[in-house]
Amino acid sequence: MKRRVLSLLSLTAVLTLALNSCTIEVNDGLGDGTTVTTPGTTESVLSGSGTLSGTISKDILIKKGSYTLDGIVKITNNATITIEAGATFNVVTSKTSGLVILQDGKINAVGTAAEPIVFTTSTKTPGDWGGITIYGSAPIKAVNGNTQALSEDGNNVYYGGTDANSNSGTMKFVRVEYAGKKIGDGTSETNSMTFYAVGAGTTLENLVTYKGTDDGYEFFGGTVSAKNIVSYGNFDDSFDWQDAWSGQNNTNWYAFQTGTGNFGMEIEASGNADNVAPKVSNITLIRDTNTNPESANSPEISAIQFKKHGTGIFSNVYISGYKNIGTQKGYAVLIQDDATNTSQVNTGKVVVSPLTYLNSDNPGVWGYAQTNGGKTFTNAATVTKVSLTPGAWATVDGVNLLAGLQ
Repeated sequence: MKRRVLSLLSLTAVLTLALNSCTIEVNDGLGDGTTVTTPGTTESVLSGSGTLSGTISKDILIKKGSYTLDGIVKITNNATITIEAGATFNVVTSKTSGLVILQDGKINAVGTAAEPIVFTTSTKTPGDWGGITIYGSAPIKAVNGNTQALSEDGNNVYYGGTDANSNSGTMKFVRVEYAGKKIGDGTSETNSMTFYAVGAGTTLENLVTYKGTDDGYEFFGGTVSAKNIVSYGNFDDSFDWQDAWSGQNNTNWYAFQTGTGNFGMEIEASGNADNVAPKVSNITLIRDTNTNPESANSPEISAIQFKKHGTGIFSNVYISGYKNIGTQKGYAVLIQDDATNTSQVNTGKVVVSPLTYLNSDNPGVWGYAQTNGGKTFTNAATVTKVSLTPGAWATVDGVNLLAGLQ
């Protein structure tokens, strides 16, 4: 994971599109009596084309069709953005663009396996845009046990709440392509999908992040769970979390690292030893031949890394392709610091079992960056690869992203 600081554009609430609603008054900061033509009631419908931009403060329905997402689009003021199956967004890449669901907003994006909801770019270049970010109201434990923290995405939003079951909406069969735009100093990036303090009432199912330049998915605290998710070709970590994320009902996570990739999973609890271990059943991590870390001679080449009191209870874990590179060693599981080994591994809050580790170096042992904890394992014959529904939702430019599961 990397520190992220994003310089936001100063945006007005402007949304120019084809719709069947009337001109309405919006809070656009231009003064009383100023009106713009924009969707903003439950009757507002985008019927197949248009441009999405600015701040959306009232409900909007986006039907199947082709749209442009221009700049940072924020959903706020108890508004819900509803997106129907088959909607595709071509994201503007000449500026910083992204979809941000704020704590008082909600998303209802429900595609299907045959007609997913897709966010992509015409240039098809990793790092083109900032991806999807959702803020919820669930608890976090940030550095020093703080219950609130300032977001790393440049939106300068304090996240962290008290409602473990908060509901930020639903995303099903949604694919994000070519996200991870560089921000700040030009060396940090946004993620493809980012979840800040998102609660367990939120539904995340059948999602794909494709060729982003940072993490495929990152959780900053919260209690949300995710099912049937694919991280394909993302440059940093496929799955990443901190701030004591504690989702309990996660299943069917699949990562395919190819070309450039760091850890399959990077796990920490921001230094908080007292955290609730998240649970994930059915994990498949595959590293393609000749996949290299972002930085030469980097140690970020293991399948799963735990550090800073990170925890996780993982079952049915299939790992393949994690090889040594140069002087660096790749492991199925790497424990980065003694404190994590003592307080989390030795107390049963870090479990990766049953596990099968194939076509990889250093089999049968966990790696330790400091003291050798000496944990060993035997490949379990019962472990199987994740099983996911095939279809257009996991196909990009004719490439079946699930081929590695065959």
